[in-house]
Amino acid sequence: MMWFLLCVGLLLGGYFIYGKFVEKVFGINKARQTPAFTKTDGVDFVPMSKGKVYLIQLLNIAGVGPIFGPILGALYGPAAMLWIVLGCIFAGAVHDYFSGMLSVRNNGQSVPNLAGKYLGKSAKHFMNVFAIILLLLVGVVFISAPAGLLGKLTGWDVSIFLGVIFTYYLIATIVPVDKIIGRLYPFFGALLLFMSVGLTIALVVSSEHTLMPGFEMGDFFSNLNPNDMPLWPALFITIACGAVSGFHATQSPLMARCVENESNGRFVFYGAMIGEGVIALIWCAIALSFFGGVEGLNAGMAGNPANVVYEASTGLLGAVGGFMAILGVIILPITSGDTAFRSARLILAEFFKMPQTALPKRLLLAIPLFIMGAILTQVDFGVIWRYFGVANQTTAVMMLWTASAYLLRHNKFHWICTVPAMFMTTVVISFLLNSATLGAGLPMTLSTVAGVVSTLVIAGLIIVKTKGKGKGEDEDALVEKA
Repeated sequence: MMWFLLCVGLLLGGYFIYGKFVEKVFGINKARQTPAFTKTDGVDFVPMSKGKVYLIQLLNIAGVGPIFGPILGALYGPAAMLWIVLGCIFAGAVHDYFSGMLSVRNNGQSVPNLAGKYLGKSAKHFMNVFAIILLLLVGVVFISAPAGLLGKLTGWDVSIFLGVIFTYYLIATIVPVDKIIGRLYPFFGALLLFMSVGLTIALVVSSEHTLMPGFEMGDFFSNLNPNDMPLWPALFITIACGAVSGFHATQSPLMARCVENESNGRFVFYGAMIGEGVIALIWCAIALSFFGGVEGLNAGMAGNPANVVYEASTGLLGAVGGFMAILGVIILPITSGDTAFRSARLILAEFFKMPQTALPKRLLLAIPLFIMGAILTQVDFGVIWRYFGVANQTTAVMMLWTASAYLLRHNKFHWICTVPAMFMTTVVISFLLNSATLGAGLPMTLSTVAGVVSTLVIAGLIIVKTKGKGKGEDEDALVEKA
């Protein structure tokens, strides 16, 4: 229990200490009006209170990733918890803060336009294509997972729930943000936090289970995977949400269009990621504890993390409490899946320069996205998840380099973004070069060396190209004059 509480304490400390430092480096301006007021349209740009925006942001970013990812990552042992803590504080929360605040500073623009502004047109075109692919994969993953859990919970045909969730997604994607998302998501967010804490308390007071049984300090730096899977670099792809996730970069602009003041940014963006990190820690601890260790977890999972969710929830909270806990887990992907399609619609709208105030224009972009999503639901979930993981972390790499370029351009302390950008670039390149199913299938040592060299080259090019470039017509120049 001590190790679990220490990890949670470090995350909370990271928010108050490192989060404050990140905010200072960025340099907020409380007097500057945000896009929620300068571009109010009653559909996507709608001012909302800090608490409401925080809960919506938390639900937007917290799909099945901070549950399924940490459960799968728990097979490596407590090292997964160490990555959640360090990754969340120094990479994921920084990534989310800059993806949100750069959008606030640039009239609520999406990540492709931000990448284009700070990294160049090639980056913009790459991110336009990549972000749409990622969001479609996310939407499909976040349809299939809750539909499968609902089918397991009720015994009904999964296709029924696929149809119901798709219908809801279409409605939530096109209606004004304050009509469904703004009204229901704060309640869902509170339910999510309540059930996560409830599961933790149930585990602590359980007479049958012990929190983190038999683990010692050295286990945090060891690979305990019973299937002999290498920790590097797979762990850093497996646990994305809860540590660092590129999907969040596509979601933060949604709330950047609703934030009432720049001073709310640390709580909304950095804070929501810390909240997701706590959720990831809880499920990682449950996975390691409920089954008595990695061997029991491997057997209990049977290749599907949904089995862990079902067994642990009903086992710790009983039939009624377990149902409520599983319902909270089901809400997570549904409330991220709809905003994934919403983000895809807005990215396409920016690309085609198509205003979204009229319903027919929203439908014109939304319907083709849902048709493609419906087709992808027929692909095996395991295949979709693997591609989602790589696409997710590649998007995170692009966003971190975008933030680094912004700081370089403004002669600010860019290393808070450059270091995590370099680490994640090495992870992605090494993984793709080593993976036999998704990449080149090269030996691990060669893949890692090539990843490090490639990262150093990329970092050098970005630093040389961007540093000292000056602000030019960047909106921050106007901010500092205000």
